[in-house]
Amino acid sequence: MIFNCLTIFPEMFSGFLSESLLKKAMDKGALEVNLVDFREYTADKHKRVDDYPFGGGAGMLLMAQPLCDCFGALEATYAGRRTRNIYMSPSGRPLVQQDVARLYEGYDVLNILCGHYEGVDQRVLDCCIDEEISIGDYVLSGGELPAMVLVDCVSRCVPGFLSNDESLAQESFSEGLLEYPQFTRPQDFRGMTVPEVLVSGHHGNIMRWQREQAIKKTLQVRPDLLAGAVLSKDEQEFVKSLQDNDLK
Repeated sequence: MIFNCLTIFPEMFSGFLSESLLKKAMDKGALEVNLVDFREYTADKHKRVDDYPFGGGAGMLLMAQPLCDCFGALEATYAGRRTRNIYMSPSGRPLVQQDVARLYEGYDVLNILCGHYEGVDQRVLDCCIDEEISIGDYVLSGGELPAMVLVDCVSRCVPGFLSNDESLAQESFSEGLLEYPQFTRPQDFRGMTVPEVLVSGHHGNIMRWQREQAIKKTLQVRPDLLAGAVLSKDEQEFVKSLQDNDLK
């Protein structure tokens, strides 16, 4: 998997790319993250990539020429590969786990534009961008942090990125549910004990408890997710019993 992050602030990625699982995966060649400074593609002699918007308004807009030329260069470099051009924008569709899987399974190369200032010339979006993605209903100073979020999410789907690939299947949102509570040693911490079922050694009971706790947490925190979750008849009755008892 190849990620190309288009940014005028590549130094913002230094810590992100030099630590933890992502660096290990890059060192193993499992994935590739390239920082593309689109300032290098500007035709302006002063290296400007932004200008005032027509019609007035606050702030500056990223210009079409450097961005379109940058995307054009990437298109030539990765000709024949399954490529997706993404703009990280608060105006985009909110990122969900299904999008992460879709991007990983459907494409070999993700070109991720990190916006800045008041946005991007609309002609860039019309000519170069395949989709706009948001990481939440709030505004950041630039698209670098959202780009890192997207890279991290999709990278977790790459085989070998996680030490235990089973972890990916059990994480929050993988089955439309939030993750169940988890515990580690000691069994008794300041009077707070681990649920007995988890130390019982009965695998079936443990799995049932984990599933029920995931359903309960989802109902408490993100009830909207339950509409898309696949639940058995018994689990549907469990949800109804929780609702009838106000989750108590």
